[in-house]
Amino acid sequence: MRVHTRTIFVGLLAAALLAACDDRKLPYLGEPETVIKTVDGKPAEETHYPSIPAFSFVNQDNKVVSEQDFKDKIYVADFFFTTCPTICPVMKKNMLKVYDEVKDNPTVRILSHTIDPEHDSPSVLKTYSNDLGVSNDTWQFVTGDRGKIYEIGQRHYLITATEDAKSPGGFLHSGHFVLLDKERHIRGMYDGTTDEGTYELIRDIRTLLKEYEK
Repeated sequence: MRVHTRTIFVGLLAAALLAACDDRKLPYLGEPETVIKTVDGKPAEETHYPSIPAFSFVNQDNKVVSEQDFKDKIYVADFFFTTCPTICPVMKKNMLKVYDEVKDNPTVRILSHTIDPEHDSPSVLKTYSNDLGVSNDTWQFVTGDRGKIYEIGQRHYLITATEDAKSPGGFLHSGHFVLLDKERHIRGMYDGTTDEGTYELIRDIRTLLKEYEK
């Protein structure tokens, strides 16, 4: 039986990435800010990395979802729309691999923001999540105010999310998955359209979980 070369490569890559269990620490992404504080009467510098601000959206069950629902959890964020004719189906196929990895871990969540809130109502998102086979609260699909979704995506998650008449489906967004720690700092960005990026994300989720065990 002939096995495709790419299938072998992806399988070996996944095994190598997921077997990597070292003591490395993931970087912090974003422009840091240096703050001067007084410690024992002396000035001391502290480095503060940007974090995702407070937010409020509505999920596929028509319930409000805020940053409080992600307290003491690490999570993966992405941006999509249900009628996307290009990269979204591939991204969701890959995010399902992440979901299968973390769905039984109560300290990990996935947060997918629609960039077409006029169409993607909670009921539309519910049908979409059901079609994907999402069966618990681990993976939240959210909609809300268009401006707030675009702002949090571009200013804070550091991804592209905007309306664009020239793009397929009328919207432009990046294919990145963004990994956040429990303090909502960005700790990694991954190409959600590739197997390589997806397995790297799964490996780094494991690394980040280990960081909190120390």
